[in-house]
Amino acid sequence: MPPFFIEKNKLSKSVMSTSVKKSRHYRFSSILVEFLGSMNLAITVLVGIAIASIIGTILRQNEPYQNYIIKFGPFWHDVFVSLGLYDIYGAWWFVSLLFFLLLTTSVCIVRNGPSMLRDMRNFRTHAGRNSLRAFHNKAEWQASSNQDELINSIEAHMHDEGYRTRTKVHDDHTMIAAMRGSVNRLGYLFTHIAIVVICVGSVIMYNMPLKYALFTGEVKIETDNALPASKVPTESILTKDNPSFRGSVSISEGQSANIVFLNIENGFLIQQLPFDIELKDFRIEHYVSGQPKSFESDLVIYDDELEKPLETTISVNHPLLYKGYAMYQASFNDGGSKLSLRAWPLSDPKLETLDLQGEVFGKIPMDIDGKVYTIEFDDFRKFNINPVESETSKKKFKNYGPNFTFKLRDDQGQAREYVNYMSPIEQNKHFYLLSGVRSSVAEPFRYLYIPADAQGSVKRFMTFYAAMQDKQKVRKVVSETINDMLSGLPAEKRLEISDDMKKTTRRLVDIFVDGGIDGINKHIEKNIPESQRQKATTTYYDILRKALGNLYINILQKEGIDISQGITDADSDFFDDALTVYGNIDEYGAPFYLELKDFEHIQASGLQIARAPGKEIIVFGCVMLIVGIFIMFYIQQRRCWIWVGNKTGSNYDVILAGSCNRNERDFSQDFAKIKQRFAQRLGLHEDDEHH
Repeated sequence: MPPFFIEKNKLSKSVMSTSVKKSRHYRFSSILVEFLGSMNLAITVLVGIAIASIIGTILRQNEPYQNYIIKFGPFWHDVFVSLGLYDIYGAWWFVSLLFFLLLTTSVCIVRNGPSMLRDMRNFRTHAGRNSLRAFHNKAEWQASSNQDELINSIEAHMHDEGYRTRTKVHDDHTMIAAMRGSVNRLGYLFTHIAIVVICVGSVIMYNMPLKYALFTGEVKIETDNALPASKVPTESILTKDNPSFRGSVSISEGQSANIVFLNIENGFLIQQLPFDIELKDFRIEHYVSGQPKSFESDLVIYDDELEKPLETTISVNHPLLYKGYAMYQASFNDGGSKLSLRAWPLSDPKLETLDLQGEVFGKIPMDIDGKVYTIEFDDFRKFNINPVESETSKKKFKNYGPNFTFKLRDDQGQAREYVNYMSPIEQNKHFYLLSGVRSSVAEPFRYLYIPADAQGSVKRFMTFYAAMQDKQKVRKVVSETINDMLSGLPAEKRLEISDDMKKTTRRLVDIFVDGGIDGINKHIEKNIPESQRQKATTTYYDILRKALGNLYINILQKEGIDISQGITDADSDFFDDALTVYGNIDEYGAPFYLELKDFEHIQASGLQIARAPGKEIIVFGCVMLIVGIFIMFYIQQRRCWIWVGNKTGSNYDVILAGSCNRNERDFSQDFAKIKQRFAQRLGLHEDDEHH
């Protein structure tokens, strides 16, 4: 074969190969566009977003991980972390859903938008006579008037019915096409465009640039929640230019702040603000039940761009909007109240009481018996309103007064949490100073009911407690008690019994001083036969009560109480309560008791500050979505065609047909009325043969 034909054959094969490749590429593109613009994909993505939104509404977002661990446990916490449920709106799979919704909706708009716009302007004036006769809603007449007058009358009537008309003259007939509600197509476009707008606004509001910076390591999450803001590294601080965020900050009365904290995963970031916020005053009102009724903050905004500081008041549901920043009244807490305290020693009676000055969120180191402790003050509450039992059916509430919470941490780092009440609390007609203790936040508080004296203080109990721990003083009282008990016996008998009773009683008191009631019970179980235990227990307790009772009477006498007529029931009950507390003091686990003497209450306002430039976009998209749905459901696109032609003598055939894109039943009723008015106005007589 000549070379020319060989080259020509190669060229032909090359052209065919290119054509096949283009054809395959076209088919793939067509299939991809068809898939992306399909209704099934859009519905699937919307269902996924709806489910995610429900989860995000039920499960509180962006809280510290420790809160989730306590609530769900370690296993489910790890599962939820892997699924990104704690920041569901920023999770990669949720962003992917938004992207696919944006993509599929955009493809749908591009594919169907132009045809819908054309359909709004297309009157379809080429409808045939037979096709009109096939319509469900139709009518035919014979008209005898002039054709031009007839057409003008038809156009005028359709305008009166609210239709726009377009007239087309054909060879053998004239077609008058009428259309009403063509903006119905805009409803479809508005709803689809609204979804795109909402997705774009969501991407902006959820701060995808920050997510990317976290992914690349340009921004790092600070995980040391105890680190002061001044010592947070720069890679964990976001500049003022960050377009979108939502964070919180607590500001004490008289203090100011120009940062907010963003809770992210297991740590936080610091967001700088372009202005300072000062809290001048915080006010709160309570219901009778103790629940907050309302709270508000007086704020002052300091900004270099302002001629003078901006003073305003915010409250719940009434935020401050300033320069695109929304400041909400979200919570309240203690702002570092000043506490005047007295520490009563429990571990060593030789130690003296100490007067301390502390503040909430502060620390006080203490050296007791060579052991170093740290008091960490966590909270102070001025009001504690709780329900109380009532003989009536109405629920009553009582204010139990101020309390403060603190942790006592030893030199090994282990800590117990305590809550102490300032004022005595009445229980069964007796007054107690309550002190709760627990080893972890997952446990409930276990309360020590310390009996209060007539002045409502712990002074008498602490004096009695110190006396019971002074073994020398106890032995002296024991000797006096034994002598009183044996005073009625003969001298020889008294000397014979006295030494044995003193030894037994001293040992018994020593056991009680060292181990409390449990120590005595263990001693009885170990040394007394089971058959004699009940009798021994009664005897031991009687001896113990008499010995410690005399010690207690000495304390009452030092207080100046007249006991010549015996002690009162109240003083006797105090003695019993004091012995009970002494027996449980080891479980208290603290070397001292902190008594709150006075306080200066300082409150703090918890503000939530958000910047969401995408919010306006989302609001606009939602409005567009509502308008689009309204147009789709309440505006119907209706079309009518009037065919005029086929002159028979002096008469013209007139065919009226109509259709609607939805609610065909309602349109049939309206069409019947249109047909009736049409015939009456034009003076037409219906042709029974074609009706």
